Parts: sequence; C-alpha cells; structure tokens
Amino acid sequence: MTFAAKLKGPGWYRALLSVPLSLAFSTALVVGVRALYGWDPLFDGEAITTVALIAMPLAFLVGIGCFDYWFYWAAGKPTRDEDHSGHGAKTWKDYFRVNTDHKVIGIQYIVTTFVFFTIGGLLAMLIRAELAAPGTQFVDPNTYNGLFSVHASLMIFLFIIPVFAGIANYVIPLMIGAPDMAFPRLNALSYWMLPMAGIMMVASFFAPGGAFATGWTAYAPLSTEVPLGQQFFTIGVQFAGASSIATALNFLVTIITMRAPGMTFFRMPLLVWANFTTSLLVVIATPFIAGSQFFVLFDRALGMNFFNSANGGDVIMYQHIFWFYSHPAVYIMMLPGFGIISEVISANARKPVFGYRMMAFSLCAIVVLGFTVWAHHMFVSGMSAWLRVPMMITTMLIAIPTGIKIFSWLATLWRGVIHLTTPMLFALGFITMFTLGGISGVMLAVIPVDIHVSDTYFIVAHIHYVLFGGSVFTIFAGLYFWFPKMTGRMYDERLGRMHFWLSFVFFNLTFGPMHLVGVDGMPRRVADYAAEFATWNAVISVSAFIFGMSYLLFLYNMITSWRNGPKAAANPWRAHTLEWQVSSPPPLFNFDEIPTIVGGPYEYGVPGAVHGVFKKPEPVAAASGGKE
Repeated sequence: MTFAAKLKGPGWYRALLSVPLSLAFSTALVVGVRALYGWDPLFDGEAITTVALIAMPLAFLVGIGCFDYWFYWAAGKPTRDEDHSGHGAKTWKDYFRVNTDHKVIGIQYIVTTFVFFTIGGLLAMLIRAELAAPGTQFVDPNTYNGLFSVHASLMIFLFIIPVFAGIANYVIPLMIGAPDMAFPRLNALSYWMLPMAGIMMVASFFAPGGAFATGWTAYAPLSTEVPLGQQFFTIGVQFAGASSIATALNFLVTIITMRAPGMTFFRMPLLVWANFTTSLLVVIATPFIAGSQFFVLFDRALGMNFFNSANGGDVIMYQHIFWFYSHPAVYIMMLPGFGIISEVISANARKPVFGYRMMAFSLCAIVVLGFTVWAHHMFVSGMSAWLRVPMMITTMLIAIPTGIKIFSWLATLWRGVIHLTTPMLFALGFITMFTLGGISGVMLAVIPVDIHVSDTYFIVAHIHYVLFGGSVFTIFAGLYFWFPKMTGRMYDERLGRMHFWLSFVFFNLTFGPMHLVGVDGMPRRVADYAAEFATWNAVISVSAFIFGMSYLLFLYNMITSWRNGPKAAANPWRAHTLEWQVSSPPPLFNFDEIPTIVGGPYEYGVPGAVHGVFKKPEPVAAASGGKE
C-alpha cells in the first residue's frame, strides 16, 4: 500500500498528520478572529493552546478512524456490509487500531490505564522523596503542587474509574451471554478518548508556569487565575468524562437488552449488578463535573464571572457542583470492586454469596444515597450551617448498605472451603482495609471530628484506605482472577502471593501512620512540615518506596506469564458463572451456541446445579407456510 493510500484510510498515518494540521488550524482561527474584530492580532499563546487542546484530540480521533462509519452514513452513502474486519485481534498490532471487539477494547483499557497508573505511582515516589525529611529536598513548592495534583488526577480519572470499565468490558458480555456490547463502535470511541485525557494531564508539566497545581478538585476561583497548565486539566477531564458517560450508556443498554435467554435480573452475577448500578451513577453524576469545568473554562477563556465574587459570582457554587459529582464518584470507584470481590470470594470459598438479593438491593441503595451526602466535604467551606446536620446523618446512613456487603462477604466465608489463591488474598486484604477506611469515614461524618482533621494527613490516610486499599486491591484481585480467561495462560502463583504480602504490609506502614500525624495537625498538600513529624514521615517514605517496588513484581508476573505462562484450562477456578463455561481466551463472538440460563450464578454445593446450557439456534420459520 502506498503512503498516499495509507493517508486516505483510517489509521496512525492519517491520525498523526491530522494533529499538526489541527494545531495550524487553531492558530489561524485565533489570529483570524482577533484580526477580524479589531483585536491585537499578535500571537496569543493561551487562546491558541485552549483551542488546540480541543481541536487536536478530536482531529486525532477522526484520523485514526473512530468516526469513519458514522461519516459514511451521514454522507448518505449506502450502508456498508458488516464484514467485522475491525473485530478481534489476530496479532499484537490489532490492539493499536480502532477495534470493535469488547475483549480487545477491555485489554486496551487495562493496559492503557496501567501505563497511567505507573506514571502516577512514579509521581507519588517523587512526593514521598520530597517529604522524607523537613525542608526542600528535590522540588520547589509549586512543582510539588503539580506533582500531587497530576498524581491524584491520573489515579482517579485515568486509572481507577477506567480500569474497572476495562475489566467489565471484557467480562460483562460473557457473563450475560451476549456476543458483544450493544454499541461496538461507541465502545471503541469511548476507549480512544481516554488516552487523550491522560496525555493532556501529563503534558501540563510542559506548559508555561508548570503543571496544574490546584489538586484534583481544581477549586475556583484559584483554578480560574493560575497559569496555563490548569487548562490541560480542565479540558482533559471533559474527554475522560465523555468516555465514562459513553461507556456507562453502553453497559446499561447491553445489560438491559442483551441478556441470554433465561437470565433474569436476579440470575445476574453481582459483578453485572455492580456495573449496572455504577453506570447509573456515571450517567447521572458525570455531567456535573463536566459542567463545573465548563464554567471554569468560560471564566478563564471568555472572561465570564461564574466564580468571581466581585462581579456577582458564587465560589461556594463550584464546590456544590463539583462534590455533587465527586462523592458519587467515590462509589463509581467502589461498586465495580464490590462486584469483583463477590465473584472472587464465592468461587474461592465454594459457597453461594450470602444474601444475594440483599446485596443487589444494597447496591441500588448506594446509588440513591450517594447523591445525598456531597456536602460532608464542605463542613469548613463556609456553606450554609443548616446543611451540616442533614449531611452528617445521610453520611452515616450510607454506611448501612456498605456494611451489608461486609457482613455478606464474611457470612459467605463462614464455614466455606477456602482456597487462598492470589485473587482470594487480595479480596481478604480488601475487606480488612476497606473496613478500616469505612470506620474513619464514619468518624469524618461527625462534624466536630471533620472540622478538627480537615485538610490534614488524616484525610490523606482515609482516602487511600478507601481508594487504594479498597479499589486498587479489588482491581488486582480481578486481574489475577480473570487473567487466565483473558490470556489463556496462568500467572505465577508464588509471585502473586509475594506481591500481595508486600503490598498489604507496606501499604499499612505507609498510610496507617498518616492517621497519627493527621490527628496531631500535620497539614496535607504542603511541601514542608514541622520537625516534630520528621520521624513518622521518614517511616512513611521508606515504606512507600518498598510498597512501590512490590508493583514491579506484578508487572513482571503479568508480562512473563502472558508470554510464557502455562496454558490455562477453560475454568481453572471451577467457577459457575457463564464466562468460565467457554474456552480461554473465548471465541471471537464469545459463544459458538446460544446459552440458556437455567439456574442462579452461585449454586456451589447444590447437587446437580447447572447455571447455563448451550443450545443451537432454532431455524427461523418462513413466512409462507411456516416451513424452513
């Protein structure tokens, strides 16, 4: 194929050419508009950067082929035959193009998010190196602010939320007996928007004035007045949010309309329930953070005054809008993990999930209650005083459906035939640390306690016990559990156990002491601290480095096992859910024959129990005479 032919078709040639062209277009547009209206036509770096940050990712998406099919349809041309040429992966190169196979997209999500997880982890190591002793060690305070801001943003928007989407992308259609997601092209577009957001956030370090330095919360009016790097966050979050919303809509339609015959809602595995409720949260909540960042963008780029109190703006309004998304976002980062843990514990304890229906109802309860607690993040913000007590009460109430899950998992373990595999170890570690994080969360619901420890390292400890000890441990559990299904290979169990024990021990040595220094008053988000906290910070930093090194065991295990690990059986865990009833890896469209669901998903120990049977499609009767 000639170079000209490659440029005409979708792919990396066209995508990489479209990026500089879109930059040239952005420059011409800004200079032209300013000249047209009599403004200063000189080179305006911030305006050009803002337009380019919007235009360049869109041009890349067009170039690589995310919109080709829809452009073809919109032009009025005849509908293309569905030849499935963009479906499935025959070589490693197929993972670097627009692909419509949910299994390929799932692996694309997982690998991409772990790239950003690695970058975020390296930034955390720099943070702990700076905080190993009082005073300035390696970076100035402004660079330090950029380090923790980009670290937090990558971990939340580019790792935890989308890696759950990647695991679900691979597993959910298999679990419900579907051949693919409901909207395969939208699924591909959802993925390709994600690296755009991550590249923007990392690239902010190269902006004049440095990376965005307002934390992952980007509070206004600070975020409307800081240097250009903030624009990279403001626009990057929009692409990450659009990816999340498109993925959530796809999951909702897939789960509602594409379940196999016989799979009622109360025959769905709890991971499917978890992603169903998470998708509801995403669709309802994510537009609010998009709105908050649009307002910031308008204040910065167009001189509006949404958050300028001198001109009638309302600063507190930003926090209300932001946290109306961001507290449900905590459950967006938790509910899929609850589903993963339910699958892992049931399979490795050889027992049905205790209280299956109550578990499903408690997931739905969290969706509702998650929107009633946002202002507990604002007890010291200057918001209306009357709102504090209702928010304290609802924050305590939401511990009830969460506690139901803890007791349900413990009851499932009770008198089970427990297999301490690596995924099971991570599941048990999750229960321990999420319970500790939940207890500190109930403490923070109490107004006087929250006021005392607000903006201290107690908050840092709490969020990491919930989001790392909680979410990330469930991610590791899920990846070890479904690794044989995804790759057709078994991982090294010995390395997996070493990874768990190093992670568990040094996680607690890293974040446990932060409760102590936080209660004593050490402030968070500062590059220096009082000498009285030096000893604990040295312990925390050393533990953090060992904790970070344990991740290298995981990477080595995954990469070498994917290449050279022993061949995996179709169902190495003897699990009962539907994805384990097909080969590892699964066929191109998942099932050679249509599955019919005849039992519940967790009927371990039930004599003669069958979850799914496979039937060949019945012939369609002809319209005339009812014959084939």
